[in-house]
Amino acid sequence: MKVIDLTHTIKEDMPVYPGTNTPKFIPANSYEKDGFKETLLQMYTHTGTHIDPPAHLFAGRTTLDQFPAEQFIGKAFVIDCRDLKDGQSISIEYIYKNREKVDKADFLLFNLGWDKRWGTESYFGNYPCIDDDVLDFVISGNYKGIGFDVIGLDPIIDENLTRHKKLFQKCNIINIENLKNLELCGSDLFWFSCFPLKLDHCDGSPIRAVAWFEYTI
Repeated sequence: MKVIDLTHTIKEDMPVYPGTNTPKFIPANSYEKDGFKETLLQMYTHTGTHIDPPAHLFAGRTTLDQFPAEQFIGKAFVIDCRDLKDGQSISIEYIYKNREKVDKADFLLFNLGWDKRWGTESYFGNYPCIDDDVLDFVISGNYKGIGFDVIGLDPIIDENLTRHKKLFQKCNIINIENLKNLELCGSDLFWFSCFPLKLDHCDGSPIRAVAWFEYTI
């Protein structure tokens, strides 16, 4: 079995969404004083590689802990959008040219190559986003989730979070942000998981996103 880690490491000096604070790792117990090490972790629920549920935008909608565990595992397909330039849109043509595999996937993951900018100011730039046709396609489908290697489903300048609201208004789906290494997943379907922490009434959670491939011996 081959396993690929699609997750950015959570660190105190990591990139975070503008307006939020970076994580804090506060020593709580030490080897010297207590005989073991324990750390108080302080961070936002949407830190690093993470999941948004519908409750992120709408009160009374599904929280992460209300989803069954199978929501976070299934077959995924990476849609390669690395040819797009800053500010361009992910159009429905990217869906249509891979339609057979797209229709068989539980998760659609969009590779913009943006993870290579992680840790630089340009990561917060004008990354390409899905257009209305792609969003409508996702909403009309039976997908467990969509994911991106950028910091948001919406452009970073859209404080109204227009795409988030349209996606979550009626669709019981998860949205994954800040993925990495999607180019290593190939051009076929693969197994994918993105389990969050099971937090009460959770509006989001960091995840350990992985892809894996089973080989016949």
